[in-house]
Amino acid sequence: VPPCSHPTKIQVEAIPVALQGKDVIGLAETGSGKTGAFALPILQSLLASPQRLHTLVLTPTRELAFQISEQFEALGSSIGVKCAVVVGGIDMMSQSLVLAKKPHIVIATPGRLIDHLENTKGFSLRALKFLVMDEADRILNMDFETEVDKILKVIPRDRRTFLFSATMTKKVQKLQRAALKDPVKCAVSTKYSTVEKLQQYYIFIPSKYKDCYLVSILNELAGNSFIIFCSTCNNAQRVALMLRNLGITAIPLHGQMSQNKRLGALNKFKSKSRSVLLATDVASRGLDIPHVDCVINYDIPTHSKDYIHRVGRTARAGRSGKSVTFVTQYNVELFQRIETLIGKKLPAFPTQEEEVMMLVERVSEAQRFARLVSRLQIRTKESAR
Repeated sequence: VPPCSHPTKIQVEAIPVALQGKDVIGLAETGSGKTGAFALPILQSLLASPQRLHTLVLTPTRELAFQISEQFEALGSSIGVKCAVVVGGIDMMSQSLVLAKKPHIVIATPGRLIDHLENTKGFSLRALKFLVMDEADRILNMDFETEVDKILKVIPRDRRTFLFSATMTKKVQKLQRAALKDPVKCAVSTKYSTVEKLQQYYIFIPSKYKDCYLVSILNELAGNSFIIFCSTCNNAQRVALMLRNLGITAIPLHGQMSQNKRLGALNKFKSKSRSVLLATDVASRGLDIPHVDCVINYDIPTHSKDYIHRVGRTARAGRSGKSVTFVTQYNVELFQRIETLIGKKLPAFPTQEEEVMMLVERVSEAQRFARLVSRLQIRTKESAR
């Protein structure tokens, strides 16, 4: 966790309200310091009256759960705070053993938490003091509504609740009415805004030349760190293989990878041993990657709001950054929706078409290599079954 020299806007708004004992709705973008906004008041409460199974934090993804746990443990190291991460993709039995030790804070994805509430003997949240729903809009978008309702039924009514969300959707409003008592709203950005220091561009290209333009941009901006967003796991895997064949240090991060591989990929990118992360939207929200110089939307997001979360990976904490969105003949309308949502027309990213076309042959070879390796990987997996 980086040292905190001064509080962020959401922390200035939310922490005093939380310390007064009120429920909080925090509307804040990714990278705004919202974990600190809920972690510090909770640690203050734990310090005043230590208790096991004190807080439950619900998150949409496994990676975000591990990250929140890291931040709680760093901020609460002086009081010896104990956290348990309860997410899918990890053995239930080993999680049950950790829960049996009754940690102070449980950080969970809704599905796996329900598994434990229903199947793990002796585990209950009846004495819970705090519930946090982080990235609530995304928890609900991932169809966890039923699980969230079940969880709300088995935790105390007189708890405190903090709900954090980047966007205020109808589903979030409904959840707010069901879960919070007279909450105070702390909004850092009410419009679907993108950061001022972010230079946003688009490139209009024929879809068959996407890979050539991608390689051209990576060469032109060499020395920077990149997150490239793809719409499918297969695309993320294929493009990463292709780039590696061209000598670019790329690594994929997507939902078909095991938990260990995902965390490993993230750590390699964080430690700068890889400069290019190929990610699906699993990685686009809430991941604490200290700084990314450039975000490339290789595949345009189908939901315009996802664009804001994707480009929110760069230009964080006052730094500048770039984003480039690839627009092909098939998705002009999606791009226009994004421009409408953010309320601005994006400029074209300057490229030299002749130079890009000189890459065609070399990129085609790398594409063939990537397809070959992908087929071999699929066959190996099938024979392993």
